[in-house]
Amino acid sequence: MIGVFDSGVGGLSVLRRFLKNNSDYSYLYLGDNANVPYGNKSPEIIYQYSQRAIDFLVSQGAKLIIIACNSASAQALRRLQQEYLPLKHPQIKVLGVIRPIVEEIAARSNLERIGLIGTRATINSQVYEIELKSLRPDLKIFTKATPLLVPLIEEDWMKKPETKMILKKYLISLKNKQVQALVLACTHYPFLLKQFQRIMGKTCLVLDPSQIVSEKLKDYLTRHPEIDDVLDKDSKILKFFTTDSIEKFQDLGERFLGQKMEKVERVSLPLF
Repeated sequence: MIGVFDSGVGGLSVLRRFLKNNSDYSYLYLGDNANVPYGNKSPEIIYQYSQRAIDFLVSQGAKLIIIACNSASAQALRRLQQEYLPLKHPQIKVLGVIRPIVEEIAARSNLERIGLIGTRATINSQVYEIELKSLRPDLKIFTKATPLLVPLIEEDWMKKPETKMILKKYLISLKNKQVQALVLACTHYPFLLKQFQRIMGKTCLVLDPSQIVSEKLKDYLTRHPEIDDVLDKDSKILKFFTTDSIEKFQDLGERFLGQKMEKVERVSLPLF
């Protein structure tokens, strides 16, 4: 099975694309809603949260895990891959959502001025700038931390006038920089994709990161048949887990996922 992990419901934007574009597989989804958002927490806490999420998904049968959270991908993924997995789960592959987006942006040679928005943890890590510059040293990158957006999305305030006002305030500086593309460095943000496109205007490219990650996963599994071979393609299992209220997770999650959540369980994942 493929495990998908996020601090809340944002990763459902990625899972929704997986179910559409990579429908042959079984999936487990874990939303750590009790601790959302991760973006305002320290790197060490994010690392610990990510460790326990991986442990849980592996215990449920996941063979490949996607960290569908930019904060965790930025602050914990490399350390997990280099330190934790070799000791605890050497047979498990864990991928993030940053590299696929970086590769897609870098491949578009017409882009020179890039805007980037995300949580404080993602922006402060500078991981996107480092990765983008490694592929395209010529890029000019302008960043903006947008910490209010995840809570607004989690509370289903996406269509509220207050949210529109906050979006405009966040994006004004990037519009003034005349960025040619806006990178949504948070898996929650695709739920506001149309609002971003409307505010930034037709001259600015706003890509859907969930679509990019889905396409890259398909490519990854094609290039790694040894991983593809161990993934369940027969039972088509789809299970959901949350660390907070099932009712709240299910109510918001079904709207984001675009389908019913038949199997949802609440789990407790204590820190070490």
